[in-house]
Amino acid sequence: MSMKKEDTRALIDEVLEVYPEKAKKDRLKHLTANDAEASSNKCVTANRKSLPGVMTARGCAYAGSKGVVWGPIKDMIHISHGPVGCGQYSRAGRRNYYTGFTGVNSFGTMNFTSDFQERDIVFGGDKKLSTIVDEIETLFPLSKGISIQSECPVGLIGDDIEAVAKVKGKEIGKTIVPVRCEGFRGVSQSLGHHIANDTLRDHVLDKVEDKEFETTPYDVAIIGDYNIGGDAWSSRILLEEMGLRVVSQWSGDGTLPEIENTPKVKLNLVHCYRSMNYICRHMEEKYDIPWMEYNLFGPTKCEESLRKIAAFFDESIQAKAEEVIAKYKAQWEPIIAKYRPRLEGKKVMLYVGGLRPRHVIGAYEDLGMEIVGTGYEFGHNDDYTKTIPEVKDATLIYDDVTGYELEKFAEQLKPDLIGAGVKEKYIFQKMGIPFRQMHSWDYSGPYHGFDGFAIFARDMDMTLNNPCWSKLTAPWKAEAEEKLVVNG
Repeated sequence: MSMKKEDTRALIDEVLEVYPEKAKKDRLKHLTANDAEASSNKCVTANRKSLPGVMTARGCAYAGSKGVVWGPIKDMIHISHGPVGCGQYSRAGRRNYYTGFTGVNSFGTMNFTSDFQERDIVFGGDKKLSTIVDEIETLFPLSKGISIQSECPVGLIGDDIEAVAKVKGKEIGKTIVPVRCEGFRGVSQSLGHHIANDTLRDHVLDKVEDKEFETTPYDVAIIGDYNIGGDAWSSRILLEEMGLRVVSQWSGDGTLPEIENTPKVKLNLVHCYRSMNYICRHMEEKYDIPWMEYNLFGPTKCEESLRKIAAFFDESIQAKAEEVIAKYKAQWEPIIAKYRPRLEGKKVMLYVGGLRPRHVIGAYEDLGMEIVGTGYEFGHNDDYTKTIPEVKDATLIYDDVTGYELEKFAEQLKPDLIGAGVKEKYIFQKMGIPFRQMHSWDYSGPYHGFDGFAIFARDMDMTLNNPCWSKLTAPWKAEAEEKLVVNG
């Protein structure tokens, strides 16, 4: 499909025609046809409040802090301070793989909540929170610390979680971090990422500056990889094969002591720029640690990133990087030879959070597939600036797209595959459109690295070329056809 910019703009106008004038004017700012020559301020408006009454797929600040940044730190216990529902959702929502013994020295799949009831709203939950810390210390003495993730009611009633954290932290002699990530803060989960980064800065990094740690010239930290389906492990394999020492992972399969060692590394490697650029900027300013964004989706981006990382170090690392690239080339070339003929020319629409609306583009293109639409749930303007060169001119770009808009765009663009989140998954499957859940890999993975690319290619082929799609008729279309037969 080769759409021109005027075709894409006409599509946007057609889809927005149903809105009242005010809503149409606002939504128009969030939709555009990609223009490679446009500057960032001519792209789309992003990181703005969603319109009341218009459906959004965004999450909240609590989800950004507890569900993304803090939650995967495996040797800490993360208390969801508030009603049980938010904690259960965030615990069950992601597949942050980790090693260790659950309930002994790792706690990633356990749910700790203060389970707010009506009396807690009236009288406050400070005393309850203090009791919970005592219980945790008794039941799980090997935990390295605690984070207190505040939910909406806590911000509304004014619980002093900072005071509880300070007092109890001294009593038990461990790090206790109060995180003011009430869901209503900001316009999306993005502010939750920022808040979490700030608390990591204030309560972890800035308090361990004198910690002794034996360093090497090749120490790096993986930042913003949450080990979905084992992604961070796949990334770590490549980095260590090229001679680097991965000191810490933020925060998938990560530990508090690892994070405390990060201010001594030589380079921070950022995978999810959106969620972790804040802490990297802080470490650059305070500890003079440079950082770079990298992308390990698909062989083209893997090779590009490995060379980019190696260029920061000496010739021995650069030589090893080339050896790694040559080694894995023999593995991924047969994968492309097998799957590209089955996927060549297929059209893909993406709508995801974090980094994926731009990072996974190269992996699809390695398989001969074409991105016809992409956008972020909670992206900022710099995310779209980074996306512009990754997609072709006239590609449809959408920010905080509504359910109605996404469905209409899919009807017009007729993608062969849609990659989005669980909130979009079932509607498109019922429409008979092949769909991959690209937030947590639809219970598959990893997708990072050369090994991950083999799984990615298999999953895309298995989904798109499954014969079931031709047998499906959307329920609403089946009802319409039935009515036509009856009335006829």
